[in-house]
Amino acid sequence: MAQLVKPNNDEKKRVQQLLRALKKLFPHPKIALRHSNNWELLVAVILSAQCTDKMVNKVTAKLFKKYKTLNDYVHAKRPVFERDIRPTGFYRNKAKNILASAKIVKKKHGGKVPNAMEELLTLSGVAHKTANIVLGNAFGIVEGIAVDTHVKRLSRRFGLTKEQNPEKIEKDLMRLLPKKEWLKFNLRMIEYGRNYCPARSCPKDHPLHKFDSP
Repeated sequence: MAQLVKPNNDEKKRVQQLLRALKKLFPHPKIALRHSNNWELLVAVILSAQCTDKMVNKVTAKLFKKYKTLNDYVHAKRPVFERDIRPTGFYRNKAKNILASAKIVKKKHGGKVPNAMEELLTLSGVAHKTANIVLGNAFGIVEGIAVDTHVKRLSRRFGLTKEQNPEKIEKDLMRLLPKKEWLKFNLRMIEYGRNYCPARSCPKDHPLHKFDSP
């Protein structure tokens, strides 16, 4: 990756103020997707595409009781699995990707979710954002910033980027934010979007309105 241009003093000061404000609101942010191991986290993240975390948690509460081990996914019947995850939407494609990934994890990685970006990207249905979420939350490895709908929307609102493309937004954020903040910034922005500034009904006087870009 090309060397990122360091933020100027004004950018640095504004970002530090924003980070402090987010930290005050959410001192101990955690991923909302419920899981008990790294494989379940990967499954939940794949299911979360175009679906709320609340719905994913509702589905996985039953799913993870039915499919308790990686082998249960390896031997799962796709039509049955599709029905099990149907409420998350795009269930046919998600089922195909999850069950294919289970086979890859078993065959190529000894039954363990890999902890390297390049290996995660070889799994079905795993793109850069998903890999960032799994690496950060499962292994504490931070290589980038996961740009979901909340991060995209709020980063533009707060003037951290003017881009629309998630990869370009990620580069802007990586330039502005200290690396040690990347993972928790994602989690805090998601929490902020859910709790204070929903896409359809963000109040003008939301707690961080002073950071809104004119």
